[in-house]
Amino acid sequence: MFKEVYKTILKYDTIVLARHIGVDPDAMASQIALKEAILETFPEKKVYAVGQGSTKFTYLGKLDKIENIDFSKSLLIVLDTPDKKRVDAENIDLYSYKIKIDHHPFVEKFCDLEMIDDESSSTCQLIIEFLYHTDLKRNKSIMEKLFQGLVSDTNRFIFQNTKASTFHLVGKMMEEYDFDLKKVYEPLYLRPLREVRFQGYIEQNLVVTENGVAYIKITDEVINKFKVDASAAGNMINHFNFIEEVLVWMTISEDKKNEIIKISIRSRGPAINQVAENYNGGGHKLASGARVKTFEQVESLINDLDQVCKKYLEKEGSV
Repeated sequence: MFKEVYKTILKYDTIVLARHIGVDPDAMASQIALKEAILETFPEKKVYAVGQGSTKFTYLGKLDKIENIDFSKSLLIVLDTPDKKRVDAENIDLYSYKIKIDHHPFVEKFCDLEMIDDESSSTCQLIIEFLYHTDLKRNKSIMEKLFQGLVSDTNRFIFQNTKASTFHLVGKMMEEYDFDLKKVYEPLYLRPLREVRFQGYIEQNLVVTENGVAYIKITDEVINKFKVDASAAGNMINHFNFIEEVLVWMTISEDKKNEIIKISIRSRGPAINQVAENYNGGGHKLASGARVKTFEQVESLINDLDQVCKKYLEKEGSV
């Protein structure tokens, strides 16, 4: 399928790269790196990486604004997004042709060509494989970005989505480009003091249900007190992986500017993605997100996840 995607890229002079709402390093790195690889190979093409960005990920590159393009003659490539409602782009139905490149479990078909591998560690891993299997050019900068996205989505290779193929690719990249690991890792994990103190607030105020669901509600007042943005708590979700009493944990952040409540969810066993799909979200079995309008919906989500954990504990206890 790599060849099919490559042949389609050859056909179009204008290409737009999109990904899911609520940007993360895997989504943005795959987006920016693929844009740079296409332009490195075909400098005459117009290539745009679109969506709402985050100041936290500016080290990966800049996003673009689309101006005066003919959608009916353009190609859209959607990265790291399993369902149409979560695509952070406008007018997606107007494009001449659409391609999906994704590593999430299949939710729905909304593109003409869909390259999905839910066994892959990340969308960045898929793009790395794509570059090695086609004539798209690559360089150290492009591969560093893809490495950063891969590292982020595997949480430094400790998640179950890390396979032998992941380490094989990383070894190949490091041998070819001799990454400065300090330079590559530092932007991913360097944080201002206010975020460290904010993490301490989260740790002190986590609520844990009877069946092992941990959560923290971050109101707009708290966000302003610590001078962080509404995505800060979600970006910290992987700091709470190894709490003995917790099976599922989530950060719940009020975003008054956009009138939504952002929820990041992780699990050490119970499947959470189907629950997240009921709350305008989705993702992986053990890593998902959701977006709701009210804290009443948040309570409903907490209760649903608590029931999932209860059933999981009953099943584990019966084995």
